[in-house]
Amino acid sequence: MTGGDGVFGYYLAATLARLGDEMVAFTLVLLVLERTDSPALAGVTGAAYALPAIVTGPLLGAWLDRTPRRRTALAANQATLAVVMIAMLLAVGNSPHWTAPTLAAVAGTTLPMVSGGFTSMLPSLFGPDRLARANSFESVSFSAAAIAGPATAATVTAAVSVDAAVVVIVVAAGLSIVAISRLPALPPAGAGGEPFLASVVGGLRHLARTPRLRASTVTTTLLMGFTGMLLITLPLHMVELGRPQSAAGYLWTAVELGSMTTALLLGHLQRRWPPEYVVMLSVGAYGLALATWPLASSLVVLLLLALLTGLLEGPALPAMFAARQRYSPEALQGRVSTTAASLRVGASALGQATAGLLVPALGPGATMLVVALGLLAAVGLGRLSSLTTKVPVHA
Repeated sequence: MTGGDGVFGYYLAATLARLGDEMVAFTLVLLVLERTDSPALAGVTGAAYALPAIVTGPLLGAWLDRTPRRRTALAANQATLAVVMIAMLLAVGNSPHWTAPTLAAVAGTTLPMVSGGFTSMLPSLFGPDRLARANSFESVSFSAAAIAGPATAATVTAAVSVDAAVVVIVVAAGLSIVAISRLPALPPAGAGGEPFLASVVGGLRHLARTPRLRASTVTTTLLMGFTGMLLITLPLHMVELGRPQSAAGYLWTAVELGSMTTALLLGHLQRRWPPEYVVMLSVGAYGLALATWPLASSLVVLLLLALLTGLLEGPALPAMFAARQRYSPEALQGRVSTTAASLRVGASALGQATAGLLVPALGPGATMLVVALGLLAAVGLGRLSSLTTKVPVHA
């Protein structure tokens, strides 16, 4: 991609889409808790938003690799999200409980486009000499959305209502569609005349059989699964600290501020060290830092710990992008990106559903310790998954 306007247009479209997505994960929990007072239903609804991605991610990725209509897919995701969120306003608390997770599942069908769909475009938009910097800014896009999303949801909910937070999501989705319409049309990256299902299987096979890519994918998938538990845990922990549930959004903001800082300052690590090692080291540090959270006796102390945690975790995301690019050919970028994204989203969904049952039984503090131990286990499993000598590398 050439020209500052083109670069700005890409990151504007991607960040707006991710802003809405980051608000959804938090706002759905607040909406369901407020209207039904059911942690279990909140967990199931969050899971329903993410679980369809496990199936649709590989299919969407295979389609992205063979179509010039990427913008259409990205815009369709945002349009679907806007319609479903309006329906949520009307349905949650005013209809049978199964309605909320069903609507959430509809919105989640195209969810891999928010992360993998945009990220898969990077090798086509930026030359090899610009990819490391593009990955760092891509990480900032995720972090900026993750900072603004929960904070916006928390602030709008506290100042106005959770219904107003839903409206903000709809507006962000509409603005994203406008930005997406200005992106360049890209030619198909590959897949030629290969049958569609064969191309889907080819992407899955590559992800499963490439050891260093597998190590990064296993580690970051488990990272999302365990941190997904925090979406349910932290709002309930806020009550124990004498704060409103919506204050949990500021903890996510603190984490992402730290993460964005080190993603920018330490982006060069993805060139100097094998990216999968950067991923595993960062996730392990995240787990150690998270183990201190239950010790915090006030929200201020917890915010400082969250900021430190984000600083330690920050290099993981750009390194994850680098692993996909280094160990996959360009013709597989769509499939690898959306499939890996779908695994991460699906793991987060399972984490939310698990926390909906676990927090009432163990309490928020003990559940946070479970998450911390799980992150350390994720590093060990990631390392085990890399133990082979066959390492395909693609410049």
